[in-house]
Amino acid sequence: MTAILLGVLPVFAMIALGWGLKASKFIPEASWPPIERLTYFVFYPGFLMPAVWKADFGSLSAGPLGIATVGAIVIVSLAVLAAKPLLRISDPSYTSVFQGCLRWNTFVFLPLAALVFGPEGAGLGAMIMGAMIPAINVICVLVMSRWGDGQGGGWRTALRGLAQNPVLWGCAVGALFNVLHVPKIPVVMSTIDLLSTAALTMGLVVAGAGLSFGYVHSRRWLIASVSAVKLLVLPVLMWGLCRLAGGDETAQGVALLVGSAPGAAASYVLARQMGGDAPLMAGIVAFTTAASLVTIPVLLVVFHIS
Repeated sequence: MTAILLGVLPVFAMIALGWGLKASKFIPEASWPPIERLTYFVFYPGFLMPAVWKADFGSLSAGPLGIATVGAIVIVSLAVLAAKPLLRISDPSYTSVFQGCLRWNTFVFLPLAALVFGPEGAGLGAMIMGAMIPAINVICVLVMSRWGDGQGGGWRTALRGLAQNPVLWGCAVGALFNVLHVPKIPVVMSTIDLLSTAALTMGLVVAGAGLSFGYVHSRRWLIASVSAVKLLVLPVLMWGLCRLAGGDETAQGVALLVGSAPGAAASYVLARQMGGDAPLMAGIVAFTTAASLVTIPVLLVVFHIS
């Protein structure tokens, strides 16, 4: 329980801070758009590039864990896409529902993996981050490019938006450095670490600044439904696939934590930049963060993972 609180409470506190700064007008309204742009185009690529660069893709448990996480993401993505005609919501709102069902907060996940499962869990966590961050970003950017407000124009437009996305460029550079075994120069890594810290803080603060409690209340059933998929369906599916693929208990536990991590602050930034329903996205991030205080320990107990 201590590990859960250490991972989740600071995240929720930063979201609350962002909301307080916006509500109190301590930071003027006109200042938030450039802050969001800086976060999206500079800080997030600065975080994603080293995460992929440092990932260890040679771990013995990497295979079952990779099969489980990628397989679950594909299954849930197809299910949410198939459900679109049945959902009576706008296209921008749909993009936030899609992101909310899939994206996970790596800043909550990685500390939890290390604290609950030790060095092996931390290593597996970093590996799966390197594999999953590019994949999920590609899927979500395609969906945002297709259905985000002002982003229409078909799949050609979607692919052009994908090619111009700074988040994906950060992942691509990190993967290239990983494959080429580019040496990690201390001064460069220290600079990148500072960017990563800024991405963590500013992404959460920006998500909090976009949170409207009145709006969240008006969409409470939609947010609750999306959160149930993210916090219950996805982790159980990842755990089950990892077990079927022959993953050991640590790999199963990491798979469970990947799925049960709350929504990512990056989802809100992407929604703001690409025409999604940003208030709905911020509500999903905040709600899943709060709910994960309960769902993560319950899942760990139910599936006897320690």
